[in-house]
Amino acid sequence: MDPLFSMDTLKESDFHRLAHFIESHLGIKMPPSKRVMLESRLQKRLRLLKYPTFSQYIDFVFSDEGARSELYHMIDAVTTNKTDFFREADHFDFLLNTWLPKQRSLWHASKPCKIWSAGCASGEEVYTLMIVMEEYKRQNAFFFYEILGTDISVKVLQEAINAVYEEAKIINLPLEYKKRYFLKSKNIDRHEVRIKPEFRNKVHFERLNLMDGQYPFKQPFDIIFCRNVIIYFDRKTQEQLVKHLSYHLKDEGLLFLGHSESMTGMDLPLSLVAPTIYCKNKEYP
Repeated sequence: MDPLFSMDTLKESDFHRLAHFIESHLGIKMPPSKRVMLESRLQKRLRLLKYPTFSQYIDFVFSDEGARSELYHMIDAVTTNKTDFFREADHFDFLLNTWLPKQRSLWHASKPCKIWSAGCASGEEVYTLMIVMEEYKRQNAFFFYEILGTDISVKVLQEAINAVYEEAKIINLPLEYKKRYFLKSKNIDRHEVRIKPEFRNKVHFERLNLMDGQYPFKQPFDIIFCRNVIIYFDRKTQEQLVKHLSYHLKDEGLLFLGHSESMTGMDLPLSLVAPTIYCKNKEYP
């Protein structure tokens, strides 16, 4: 490796340029303490594009050509995409065993249960929701659903569409789930599994920046998952984002946040029904 393309450090002025863009366009907090992290994550892009300095790389990112060809790669590098199947399992237990049975008369073929996973990363949450809905449908044949997963990162969305995961990711799932929903790689040296095609076809993925003022949805959702996303935003941005999400939630629909996220003190049309599970109040538009 040529040291010319790996030894530059991120200067304070360049960090501020990037931090301002990331905070204003992505809503992600980028305090000075994140400077080393940002430098580390972008080093690979500098080496790949053969830019000897961060200043030159950043100039390129903000050029017309860079905005077309590199901006999404930069966004992929700085966003966090950690997720697992059945992460924070209490949420899925609540859906399957408490909430869905109480709503069983609401949905049918021409009026499916509409679900949105906002910030879906590489798809584990989306496919977990699919498994929950399929398990419920096994006992309720006339139940229908639609699941949308969105993320700002093109890279992780492609991973979600491919639906290939390390076998270790499903080690703790019930055996019947593994058999029903996953295929093992035919190559025994590749310890991977893939969602079966008939279940991959039951979900849909799109790129979406949650910081955009307008979301392209014509109909509201019954269920919105936006977990471990707002934790990266400042308080004002958190409240603004949750208001946007609430607008796209049906009356008495559910919003799920991550267990480390709180909306205490925010002026929102939501009531807490279980830990980090909120219901949209009917009296609000």
